[in-house]
Order: sequence, then structure tokens, then C-alpha cells
Amino acid sequence: MRVPSLPRPRSLAGQLFAVQAVLIALVVAGYALFTYVSDRQQAQDAAQRQVVAVARSIADAPSVRSAVRTANPSAVLQPYALQVTRDADVDFVTIMNTDGIRWTHPDPSQIGKRFLGRIDPALHGHTFTETYTGTLGPSVRAVTPVEDGGRVIGLVSAGIKVEAISERVQGQVTALLGVAGGTLLLGAVGTYVVNARLRRHTHGMNATELSRMHDYHQAALHAVREGLLMLDGQYRVALINDGGRELLGVGREEEVIGHSVADLGLPGPLTGALLSSEPRVDEVYLTASRVLVVNTSPVSGGERRGTVVTLRDVTELQALTGELDSERGFTQALRSQAHEAANRLHTVVSLIELGRAEEAVAFATAELELAQALTDQVVAAVREPVLAALLLGKTAQANERGVELVVSPDSRLDDGLLPAELSSRDLVTILGNLIDNAVDAAQGSAGARVTVTAYASDSDVVLRVTDTGPGVDPAHADLVFQRGFSTKPAGPGGRGLGLALVRQAVARHEGTLTVAESDDDGADGEGGAVFEVRLPTRTASPLPGGDTT
Repeated sequence: MRVPSLPRPRSLAGQLFAVQAVLIALVVAGYALFTYVSDRQQAQDAAQRQVVAVARSIADAPSVRSAVRTANPSAVLQPYALQVTRDADVDFVTIMNTDGIRWTHPDPSQIGKRFLGRIDPALHGHTFTETYTGTLGPSVRAVTPVEDGGRVIGLVSAGIKVEAISERVQGQVTALLGVAGGTLLLGAVGTYVVNARLRRHTHGMNATELSRMHDYHQAALHAVREGLLMLDGQYRVALINDGGRELLGVGREEEVIGHSVADLGLPGPLTGALLSSEPRVDEVYLTASRVLVVNTSPVSGGERRGTVVTLRDVTELQALTGELDSERGFTQALRSQAHEAANRLHTVVSLIELGRAEEAVAFATAELELAQALTDQVVAAVREPVLAALLLGKTAQANERGVELVVSPDSRLDDGLLPAELSSRDLVTILGNLIDNAVDAAQGSAGARVTVTAYASDSDVVLRVTDTGPGVDPAHADLVFQRGFSTKPAGPGGRGLGLALVRQAVARHEGTLTVAESDDDGADGEGGAVFEVRLPTRTASPLPGGDTT
């Protein structure tokens, strides 16, 4: 049995439309009621002023006072009253004596009868108005005295029927209802247009769905460990999650929101990438302590609205990749050495088979002494095990590429002299990348050679790598340490990251990194380059957002 689904709650735009329509209807209805009551009161006040004016005009007329003193006032006053009734737009004019006996009336049969209503105030010389039901029905009437020499000689009453007043108001109400209906229609159309736009922006969701989406949004924003950064159309930070603040090394969210990317103090290349209007895909950038993979995607809807930026921390991955590259190089070197050893072994065997045993022993002994001499040279100069192993491996790699790698006689770095903060990973990163860069530069030059010097003093540890390559243009002395800079063609994995990683590791330990011209001659007769790193032996404090590993 299929359970019928409950109707979906009205969208937020629909709810707002209903509320706004009801409010507009109530406002218009209230205004219409207020206007109706006000207009009715105004119509009644206007009728009272009109009948007072008509009654006073009649009472002040000399012809009326003259007619009152005649023997038959009705004969003169009745035609006059009927004429005034028509001309003054009132329903009746009644002229009577001080006893209230009518001399005039719209209905001639009522002449001679008593006036229905109060007359006492008028007998005392006062004009007054009242609403009274007389022979013509309910009416608004005014009663005023006719005076002659200060003596009241008659009374005048003029009135307008309530029905006539209602007819006047009815016309105004009809116009009012038309205006109210038009206002309601215009308000409904305006509300519909506004809510249609709101419906597009809220995608037809109701308040509960929007609230739930906001809760999920906040939870996901803080749960994602990758960095998320959202920029508005003016490249100001509109949103940043915890991971983004940690990876970029910026302050609290309140201190970042609303600020331009250019004001965050990020490295120039990274700032340029974030300010670019073009999308970026898996581009690598370095901060003071991290290697970040950056992706940017513009947000547009007919116009540029902002940029979504994602950040991934690949610092550890990059370090492991460097170690893996070193291990791969070591493996290739060992494979080549194994091949050379097999050739030498075949030579020794062939000499023995030829009966020349003494020459076979001499050949084998010379090879062993050469290998041992290299090992003894490295170990005697650098007794730090990680550094010694790195130099032996890099020596084999350099030999495979036709470059001689030598350890300077000035080198002296015993085990335990390196500061505890300088981890083996950072050591491999710094010296390994410097040697790789030097071998790349020296390869193919005449007398290709790379010289490594490593020693420790009371204040710092010095690592110096010299090559016989073409050297570094003084104009590029600072650019060589930026990510992406290289004087060689880019390979499959790209170039220009090694020296940038060296500078990052050196900065993390508050050291210095310099490049200068070497005294060794390269292929063109000019000196190569010498890279020198100085790391303080005192305890180095890590940079904000970084670590000491």
C-alpha cells in the first residue's frame, strides 16, 4: 500500500507573498474604512454648515421679516421657501411662528401644523443644529430665529435628509473602493514581482529548508580540513573556513572577512593567483612554511560575482616526493654500479682464465681502494650519518651524469653538531636540492664539477654548494628562489620548486640563503654559482602556521 506523501511546505517566497498580500489587504481595508468614516463625518459637517447658512440667510432677509408681519405670511413665504429649497440644494425650508406653527413646507398639507423638533434654543436667540426624524424622515436641520428690533418674531428651519447625505457619501465611497482596489492590485503585482525574484534566489526553498541548509553549510565548512576561501567581486574575503585560516596563516575569521586578498600578507605569487580572473587548476605555491596546491573557480551568473578557492596542504607530500626522488636516484646509481661491478668482475675472471692472476688481483684491489677512498673521504669530512649517506648517494648520481662531486677539505661536521631542530628531512631538502640544482647546472660543462662544503661553527652551520655551470645572472639572484623560476626547459613535472623549498626550509629555521658567483670556471670560462646556507645553532622558533619538521 502506497502511503500518500505529505504536501510540501510552501516556499519562503510563497509564505512572504501570502503575508505581504494579507498585510496590504488589511492596510487598504483599514484605510478605506477610515476614509469612509471620515468622509461621512465630513459630509455631515458640510450639510450642517450648509443648512445653517441657508437658514441664517432666510432669517436675515428683509422680505421675510416683512412677510411675517402680514396677516397671511404663508401666501408670500411659501413660494419663496420653495424657490430657496431648489436654489440652495436643501430638502426643505420651513418658516414658522414662535409657537412652531408652520407657514411653509414642501408638502402644502403640512402648513398650519406644528413643527416637529426642538425650537426652544431658537426662541432664546440661538441658532442650533440637530438630526431629527420629521415628516420627511431623518434629516440634519438648523433652526434660527427671525429677529426684528431684538425681538424674535419667527423661526426658520432648513434641512437636508440623511438619505441625501448618504447618497453623497456613496459616490465618494465608490471612488474610494476603486482606488483601494487599484492599490491592492498594484501592491499584489509588486509583491509578486519581488517574491518571484526572491524565489529565484532561494531556489523555491522554504524557511525550514534554508535553515537546515545553513546548519549543514556551517557544519561542512568547519569539518572540511582542506582550505576553503570565497572572494566577492572585489576580491575581498567573503568566507574562510578553519582549514583556510590555518593554511594561509591568517588571523581569526572576524579579522579577515571583508579585507582584500592583497592585504592578507601572502607571498606575491600566491596573491597574484588569488587575484587572477582566470581559473587555476592544481597549481603549487609556497607560503612561509607550507606547500599548497591551489584551485580557483570564478562564480558567475551573467556577471562576475566572486571566486571560490580551495587549498590543499602538500608540504608532507612534497617532502616525501623529494625523498622518493632521492631514493630513486640512489637506486639508479646502485643499478649502474652493479652493472659496472659486473663488468669489472668479468674482467677479473677473464684475467684469471688467461693465467694472469697477479694482474687480476691488482685490478680488483685498485677498484676496492678507489671505492673505499671515496667512502673514507666523505666519512672523514662529514661524520653526520644522514649527511654522509646523502653525499655518497649524490656522488654516485653525479658520476652517472658525468659530473664529479667532491667534498671540500674544509668540511668538518661531526655527529651531534647539528642543532636538534634541524631534522633529517629538512637536511635532505636543503642540501639535496642544492646539489641537484648544481649538478643540473654543471652537467655538460668542461670539467663538470660540484663542490660541497659543510662545517659547523659556534654560531651557525654552513652548507655551501659550488658548481662549474654558467652561473646565475645577478638580475635573477632573488628570482631563482621563487617557485617556477628555471633557466632550463620545463620537464614533465615542471621545474623551479627545489630552490623554493630550500628557501622555505631555511626561513623556517631562521637561517640565511645566498647565491654568488663561483671561482670555478664553467664551459664558457666564466665562474659558476655558489649557494650558501647558514643555519643558527641556537634554538629557532617556528614561524606562525608552520612547524619545525
